Amino acid sequence: MLILTKNLGIDEFSKVIFENKTISIAPETLDRVTESFNFLKSFSENKIIYGVNTGFGPMAQYKIEDNARIELQYNLIRSHASGCGTPIPPMYVKAAMLARMNTLALGYSGVHPSVITLMTTLINRDILPVIYEHGGVGASGDLVQLAHLALTLIGEGEVFYRGEKRPTEEVFEKEGLTPVKIALREGLALMNGTSVMTGIGIVNTVYAQRLLRWMVSCSAAINEIVGAYDDHLSYALNQTKKHRGQQQIAQVMRRHLEDSSMIRKREHHLYNNVAEEISVFEDKVQEYYSLRCVPQVLGPVLDTLTGVENILMEEVNSANDNPIVHLEDRQVYHGGNFHGDYVALEMDKLKTVVTKLSMLSERQLNYLLNPGLNKKLPPFVNLGKLGLNFGMQGVQFTATSTTAENQMLSNPMYVHSIPNNNDNQDIVSMGTNAALITKKVIENAFEVLAIETITIIQAIEYLDIQDKISSETKKMYCDIRQLVPIFTRDIAMYPYVRKVKDFIMNT
Repeated sequence: MLILTKNLGIDEFSKVIFENKTISIAPETLDRVTESFNFLKSFSENKIIYGVNTGFGPMAQYKIEDNARIELQYNLIRSHASGCGTPIPPMYVKAAMLARMNTLALGYSGVHPSVITLMTTLINRDILPVIYEHGGVGASGDLVQLAHLALTLIGEGEVFYRGEKRPTEEVFEKEGLTPVKIALREGLALMNGTSVMTGIGIVNTVYAQRLLRWMVSCSAAINEIVGAYDDHLSYALNQTKKHRGQQQIAQVMRRHLEDSSMIRKREHHLYNNVAEEISVFEDKVQEYYSLRCVPQVLGPVLDTLTGVENILMEEVNSANDNPIVHLEDRQVYHGGNFHGDYVALEMDKLKTVVTKLSMLSERQLNYLLNPGLNKKLPPFVNLGKLGLNFGMQGVQFTATSTTAENQMLSNPMYVHSIPNNNDNQDIVSMGTNAALITKKVIENAFEVLAIETITIIQAIEYLDIQDKISSETKKMYCDIRQLVPIFTRDIAMYPYVRKVKDFIMNT
């Protein structure tokens, strides 16, 4: 069990989301939440506090009578639970719940501690709200999507429970759970924040890190297959460019290839007694960019990923509510911490670099499939009878199509603000849309990379170099061979692409 204090790291997130670790809240954290609630309750007497005794958004000019304050919070939750489209997968919802619970537990929101306690229980029991993709503009937070979370906490709406969509009331009764009773401003505090876009963004980041790791491995393996020269990965060359990401990618690839018998040294072949009568070299003096420039292409991906992770973890450990209850100052501050521009921009950056990664994968795949380029392999790495069999020809169409979709999806959401809410929200982030589109781009990239991975294994099979490749490539070869056969005849390919995609996403 993980005991959560003030700051969550991405490793803790991963353990809860991917390994189903349970959580508990440190007693001092609950004490602070209780103190924040009690302070706001007393401080708000005889004062105008947004969302406590006023309407919301452009309706904030209307004062709410004391006897209607609780009804106000329920009305807000129910009216804004208006999401449409496809339900967000439970894993991403769980990440959003953890993100929301963490920011509320900072003690800047003035919620009753029962909110934190119930959210912890729901996360631990995998009772997850049904939240829909469409509805968030990411400015006053993820209002619509978080309203569905709040709806679950008050015992209404629907939840995912044991693989099924069930009425919340029914599941709470079965599990012996008591809904939260609104005490002050729990409706607004639950809804007013960036937690859905941030939760989705953190899962995206973890998957993108895995994607990059596999892309680096495939890039190393394809250099082996073609017998590339090693100097484009050398320490000396890559240190002359000061970008840390490039240097790290080159270092990982050198480590991957250190016991390979396939990589050639330039000084052995081109720097040593080259016959003067040769005027045209059969072998390429330098490889195509998709092989030679991997550190320069994937270095920006790594650097961007590092930045995305830092921003998202700052966001998830920040107060993204309005107003903010500041215990140290004994004051309540009104502002716009709910605005999602930080997350929106990072998601746009992430989907852009992931699309570039998928483009690199597609070009490497094309190199393997085209004998006019690689000069070593049969067309489409066809291990059957040429003309009668088709090898990897069919799946190339899928890889090309999917890469093209990524290119289209990479248009930024960050600059797609549309005013709404009677122009109260006159500039918005569209951060939730950005996070969800990035999720799609990452899933697409895994499909392209799965097809490239299978093709690499087929190429190794054709060349019969299992004993010459590096131990790292040999491990990849063995892992994938357990999932796919040697394709010497034509069979339906889609089940194998799915298997490999699932494997690399979860490894």
